Amino acid sequence: MRRRSVPLGVSLLALQVVIVLATVCAAGLMAAKLQSDRIREAYKDRMLSVAESVARLPSVVEAFDSPDPSATIQPLAELLRKASGVTYVVVTDHNGVRYAHPDRRRIGERVSTDPSAALSGQVFVGTETGTLGTSLRAKVPVRSMSGQVLGMASVGILESELAADLAEDLPELTGWLAAAALVGVLGAALVTRMVRKRTFRLEPAEIAQLLETRDAMLHGIREGVVAVDERGRLALVNDEAVRLLGLTDDPTGRPAAQVLEHGGLLDLVLGEDDVADRPVLAGERVLVANRMTARTQGRPVGVVLTLRDRTELHDALRELDGQRTVTEVLRAQAHEFTNHLHVIGGLVELDRREDAVAYIERVGGTGSVTSEILGGAMADPALAALLLAKSSTAHERGVALRLDPGSEVATRTGDDALTVLGNLVDNAVDAVDAGGTVRVLVRSDEGGVRVVVDDDGPGVERSERGRIFALGVSSKAPRGAHGRGIGLALVSRVVTRRSGRVEVSDSELGGASFDVWLPEVVR
Repeated sequence: MRRRSVPLGVSLLALQVVIVLATVCAAGLMAAKLQSDRIREAYKDRMLSVAESVARLPSVVEAFDSPDPSATIQPLAELLRKASGVTYVVVTDHNGVRYAHPDRRRIGERVSTDPSAALSGQVFVGTETGTLGTSLRAKVPVRSMSGQVLGMASVGILESELAADLAEDLPELTGWLAAAALVGVLGAALVTRMVRKRTFRLEPAEIAQLLETRDAMLHGIREGVVAVDERGRLALVNDEAVRLLGLTDDPTGRPAAQVLEHGGLLDLVLGEDDVADRPVLAGERVLVANRMTARTQGRPVGVVLTLRDRTELHDALRELDGQRTVTEVLRAQAHEFTNHLHVIGGLVELDRREDAVAYIERVGGTGSVTSEILGGAMADPALAALLLAKSSTAHERGVALRLDPGSEVATRTGDDALTVLGNLVDNAVDAVDAGGTVRVLVRSDEGGVRVVVDDDGPGVERSERGRIFALGVSSKAPRGAHGRGIGLALVSRVVTRRSGRVEVSDSELGGASFDVWLPEVVR
């Protein structure tokens, strides 16, 4: 049978009560010791004062030269003893023989304790056991007018009387300690109640289970989750977010400005409005981000971002946009194609086969891109395939895609060059109208690959050339949730990562010219 655990409230209260009681008891013992020391020090000062007063009385000093010193010294010693409240006042000669004692029967006897210290001219204060019991005593030498030691004066009080004085103070001290303990216990109960309220009356095992479940859920979902507290620090980054952001370790606790990129996710965090399905770039990865303000009891406590990887979807949507445009162009050209067929059919019926073939070549011939690729200018199969696909798409949209005669690539260019070329060609084709021209130059140059795309479109204003590579900046209207303004941002990030360069200028064709150089990757 599983043993039932003690509730958190009971354990917490019991632990605090034990701590309070232990502290109060320790403080009580220390206070009692301090009080005992204070009483002892007070009696030491009193006994030393009485002993010195007895030793310096002229009548006592003169009595040492009389035939019966005890007759003079004994009454004076008793008077001082009763007045000062000490247990005894003893006066002896230089041999330690008593001249005064509370018990007259012991006058004339030698003292029971060692008198050598006082008889040698020194002052002694300490605890000794004599005929009256254990006592705290002070011994002072009695000197003549010339300074000669005549005897000693000993004043003491029993240890039992010191203990009785301490016992008189203990009830008050105990009362204060009991009151302190009661206040401590009440405070412990209040703290226990507050802690239980803050933990929603959950037991430690339940809290641990909730945390484990939360971590398992957050790190197990296929969406990135980033939580930023009100101080601007990352409070939570799950595994998927670490992957999407390209981080090498868990950045929890670090400032968001050091982890998130400016112009993308950081702008969402610093903003004030919630956002749904906004495309952002994390490195070269296209993400869809949602921003929501986290609130507790109506008070904002931070920001939560959810991230979804849409890199492949973005590429697919971009291709879909192209296909939609092609479909629209095909519909517009359907009647024209019908007219072409009628002309060809008429020429065939007229038995003018050579004219029919010439007409077919004139209206349906392929562009220079295909011929140049087949001629061997592009040694990279992936690059050649990309150019053929873009040429076909441009042709269907009524745009002529030309390959510059200076194009020549002798080696494989890599994925980065394909990304740059594909985005630049797509932008150029979008920029020109039907019947326009796009010219492409791709060649190995300066230890890398150079890509130049010219068009005869409207071009790019000089004032806009510095910002067109920012995420979300586009001259075209947005289409759907995937948005615009990502292609050139990707080009810029690829160039930055490869330490290349990109320039925007006016094209010889009348539009814009994008010139990109990517250095060769050192393996």
